Amino acid sequence: MAESTASQIIDAVGGPGNIKSLTHCATRLRFELVDAGKVDQNRLEHMKGVLGAVPQSGNRYQVVIGGGVASMYDKIMQLPQMANIGGGEVNNDGSKKLSNAEVKAQERSKVKGKHAWVDNFFEFLSDTFRPIINVLLGASLIIAILNVLIACHVISNDTESPTLLLCKAAYEGVFYFLPIMIAYNGAKKLKVDGWVGATIMAALMTPQFMALSAPDKWSGIFGDKSGLAAAKGALNCVTNATLGTQSCTTKVFGLPLQLNDYSGSVFVPLFMVAVLALVYKGLERIIPDSVQMVFVPFLSMVIMIPVTAFLLGPLGVWVGNGLGVGLAWLNNNAPFIFAILIPMLYPFLVPLGLHWPLNALMLVNINTLGYDFIQGPIGVWNFACFGATAGVLVIAMREKNVDMRQTAFGALMAGLLGGVSEPSLYGIHLRYKLVYKRMLIGCFVGGVVIAILGWIFPSTLANGQVVHGVTTTAFAFTSLLTIPVFSQMWVYAIAIAVAFFLSMFLIITLDYRTPEQKAADHAVEAQQAMDEVEAPAAPAAVSDNTAATATATAIATKTATDTVVAPVAGHVISLDEAGDPVFASRALGEGVGIQPTDSTVYALVSGELSTVAETGHAFGIKTDDGVEVLVHVGIDTVKMNGEGFTPAVTKGQRVNAGDKLVTVDFDKVKAAGFNTVTLITVLNTAALGGVTPKTGIDVKPGDAVLEISR
Repeated sequence: MAESTASQIIDAVGGPGNIKSLTHCATRLRFELVDAGKVDQNRLEHMKGVLGAVPQSGNRYQVVIGGGVASMYDKIMQLPQMANIGGGEVNNDGSKKLSNAEVKAQERSKVKGKHAWVDNFFEFLSDTFRPIINVLLGASLIIAILNVLIACHVISNDTESPTLLLCKAAYEGVFYFLPIMIAYNGAKKLKVDGWVGATIMAALMTPQFMALSAPDKWSGIFGDKSGLAAAKGALNCVTNATLGTQSCTTKVFGLPLQLNDYSGSVFVPLFMVAVLALVYKGLERIIPDSVQMVFVPFLSMVIMIPVTAFLLGPLGVWVGNGLGVGLAWLNNNAPFIFAILIPMLYPFLVPLGLHWPLNALMLVNINTLGYDFIQGPIGVWNFACFGATAGVLVIAMREKNVDMRQTAFGALMAGLLGGVSEPSLYGIHLRYKLVYKRMLIGCFVGGVVIAILGWIFPSTLANGQVVHGVTTTAFAFTSLLTIPVFSQMWVYAIAIAVAFFLSMFLIITLDYRTPEQKAADHAVEAQQAMDEVEAPAAPAAVSDNTAATATATAIATKTATDTVVAPVAGHVISLDEAGDPVFASRALGEGVGIQPTDSTVYALVSGELSTVAETGHAFGIKTDDGVEVLVHVGIDTVKMNGEGFTPAVTKGQRVNAGDKLVTVDFDKVKAAGFNTVTLITVLNTAALGGVTPKTGIDVKPGDAVLEISR
């Protein structure tokens, strides 16, 4: 369609100022207008690319586009004048259908309270870690692949092997320099020069600073051997028996300086950028604008490098070590509580953005303990989440729900291959809250499995330490590809398999929707199925006499359809009298309505069933010679969700005129308040020579009601 059509439609409905909202279904643009009286009906009806224009109750208005409605909607919403107009798809109940980002924002808004600093703290953590998630994911996959190659003896496990050292460098660079990345992101989040934050953190990771705690290691690099010797003599080191780490102090400027290896640190850069923001912005207030570019970064570095080295660095290490020791104690002394609590709690933390502190602790554990024990139980939650999505996918495939099938399939692949749960959460789980009830059972049982097996079969670390539960030495996104990074891999594999398949089974068995949601989904599916055949097929352009002759010959070889017969006994009326403005507009082709006097509806032509609404109220048949016919039983009967309708056919089935399509309890239809008139139209009327209705007569099944000419 021409690009200008979008602008023409907006002008014809009264301009952007007359539009409250715009949505679309499978074939129609649905406007809610300020004043429907401003619509230029005649212009719309004769506009290229528009199949019909139908006023609705109130100030609602429909413009029938056909199969290209989604493209036309996008073109309209991209118009500059539509920038402030509400749009988007709608839910089955008519409310606005939220995007995944809007679902995420809605969930996170639930924890926003009176204390703004709490909201800001979690937002700071989220925005600091989110930009580096991709490289962390990449590093975790490298670790997984490396473990597989070592297990298959493709690469030697010799720690002196140049090949292994290069492979380790490929991922350890991410974790070693993680504090610099965190400092950069955190500083930017606090509106401070990110490179200043990165530089301050980098200063504590230079060979010069590292030489203070390991003079012998660096004596061959620096020329000042006597200075290194003095540093060695000033060292005072203490070993932490619980963590197996060594802490050293020395004297600098006559002050005690605790020396730490800050590679892989998480809390230190977080503490540092928080103080840096105060210092940096304070300097901006007192230093003239003309020299801020030089002196604000300079003074920030002069102040913050020693403050971080003497105070914030040791504080961050102390906090990280304390949390690591506490969680390690809980994991070893109360494994059941720990292994069950984490997968049960995490599903509620992720949507609210409150899971980042736990992610930080995983990195702290790897840096201080040399391993992490949180990710195993988190894997249980992740695979319970993916299992629930798989269950939704099975139901969507069974019900031929194309939209949900696409959503679930994409989310499942993102989970199983990438370990990313957000597409499942925001795309499905938080929209259908019953998913959580099924999924949490999988989380609980998977947690019990990992607790029991992890206790009976503990992990033995390289240093001989015995640790209960499943451990890993890498920060891994828990996917199928990262299973090899876990120690006691078979325990982990059993636990996540139980969580996955139990959640999947519960969703398939009990469904993920309430009865109301399920009925609404079925109604929408039926409407979409009918909409697939709503748009008249445009006649193919004949480029020359040869093509025209070939087409005529092909049609001649088939039995010509020249009549459409009554599918049900009753009185024939015109579409104008039927009571449905869309059908009356002839946007769906010429046809008739029949006021039924019998309960059985039969095929009105011979051909293939191109559409069979699951609710049993609509059927599309395409004849061998290309005539497309629709029979729609009742008006708005899609809302009955199949009650009173007993279909006798399925989509794709061939039928002959007179074969039974559906049995209808018209008394039930009337009792529900719906019009029982059965509508018959030839959808591709525009491609034919003409369709002539026979109205005002009483008919029985098989009597002609439409005459077709070529």
